[in-house]
Amino acid sequence: MDEKKEKNKKKEKVKRGKVVFKPYSMDQLRLPMSLDDLIPENHLVRVVNSAIEGMSIEPLLRQYKGGGTSSYHPKMMLKVIVYAYIEKIYSSRRIAKALRENINFMWLSGNNRPDFRTINRFRSVVMKEAVEKTFASVLEMLIEKGYVKAENYFVDGTKIEANANRYSYVWSKSTKKHKKRVQDKIKELLEHIDRVNEEENEEYGNRDLEELGEGIELDPAELERKIEELNEQLKKKPDKQQAKALKVLEKEYLPRLRKYEEQEAILGERNSYSKTDPDATFMRMKDDHLQNGQLRPAYNVQLGTENQFILGFSIHQRPGDSTCLIPHLEHVKNVQLGKLPQNIIADAGYGSEENYEYLARHGLGNYVKYNTFHMETKGKFKNDPFRVENLVYDESKDEYICPAGRRLCHVEVKQRKTINGYLTERAIYECEDCSGCPLKEKCTKSTGNRQIQVNKRLQKLRQEAACNLHSEKGKLLRARRSVEVESVFGRLKHNWSFRRFMLRGMEKVKTELGLLCIAHNIAKMATVMS
Repeated sequence: MDEKKEKNKKKEKVKRGKVVFKPYSMDQLRLPMSLDDLIPENHLVRVVNSAIEGMSIEPLLRQYKGGGTSSYHPKMMLKVIVYAYIEKIYSSRRIAKALRENINFMWLSGNNRPDFRTINRFRSVVMKEAVEKTFASVLEMLIEKGYVKAENYFVDGTKIEANANRYSYVWSKSTKKHKKRVQDKIKELLEHIDRVNEEENEEYGNRDLEELGEGIELDPAELERKIEELNEQLKKKPDKQQAKALKVLEKEYLPRLRKYEEQEAILGERNSYSKTDPDATFMRMKDDHLQNGQLRPAYNVQLGTENQFILGFSIHQRPGDSTCLIPHLEHVKNVQLGKLPQNIIADAGYGSEENYEYLARHGLGNYVKYNTFHMETKGKFKNDPFRVENLVYDESKDEYICPAGRRLCHVEVKQRKTINGYLTERAIYECEDCSGCPLKEKCTKSTGNRQIQVNKRLQKLRQEAACNLHSEKGKLLRARRSVEVESVFGRLKHNWSFRRFMLRGMEKVKTELGLLCIAHNIAKMATVMS
């Protein structure tokens, strides 16, 4: 009983005990009064601020003509957008929200609060003309501070999805097929309604009129001219059947022909484009195994790095990396870096004759792999006597000798022009006689004599590249390549979750990528400084 009384007394004391809370008053003014005191000294937002303060923004200032209402300062707008990209905030509405709620953004903007329309206009219109020069200003600062030397240039590409509907595709093959079908129907209709008079017979004989498609391809302008002629004929001699056929021609086939002409103009040399963003091309992405192999509208992004800082960027509509290297390097030289780096390091996707020739012509260090580079060191490749690379070559007679001792003689030279206009040549060699050869089944699958294609210029360029790649310097650069550009892509696509552009069209997408590269370089600089 005494124990129970003691417990009850303790409970009563706890109940009667006074609870003390820390002071809480929403109206009470407190120090510090400045937001600057709330930002840590080494915070990333301070690095963004000091970096942009220290660079020239003259290209941005030139975009403002003056007059009218006052504008937000471009330096403040640039700081806010760059910091937003570092913080993985890409939507203009979310950036505007951060300016109202986040003290880092409030401090950076000096409590300015531009709305999402102003932010979006600055990003897509004002920055469009100045983004590459602004990026170049960042590079100048990095070179001055000794972060990069622009000596070793590691280049690679990745696909980033466009801001477009995945099912808004237009295919080149389908367009050509539908256009041909419409042209055939137009020709049939013209043949039905066109009456060949004696004057036309004297001029053309037994041939059809040019308007009917013989010798030329029907286009909208030619069809319109023919429709006008037929309308004039009908005014002189009305015919209900011909008038009905002409109406079908004018209201149905002519608009469809115009549509296919427009599609072909947009396609150019591409195999597809998106109706939502006509500049985007349907490409196969790295994660397509998750999408059942579905092609998606995207852009091919080419980046060049050194010490994991981005030295150059470019946007391309072609899925393959090989044809993008020369346009990328020319763009870097003329617009961004102002010169070409000393050494170019890239994977086997760039190892073409055209690219090797470009590097040799400009005296650049060639550390670009080719598709058989790693295979050549393996026994299976070296010990295969039937491979073209392992056949014995008789230089005096310009002939190859197969493992059976039979000669492959020079037959012809085939030429091919690349997308960039480079002319490449391949020499064709054919065996004099493969009949009765005991090694034929291992040598070739052809029912006739074996033929081989040899690009001697490419062979020589590959030997030079292999020599560089196997040198001590080449081995060091090869080891670095795997952690250079891939690390940058990892940050942008994985860490920062930037897998899809927010803007549409080549120019706006280039602006967005430029802002992303500026943000990466400043964030990387902050990492190195810490």
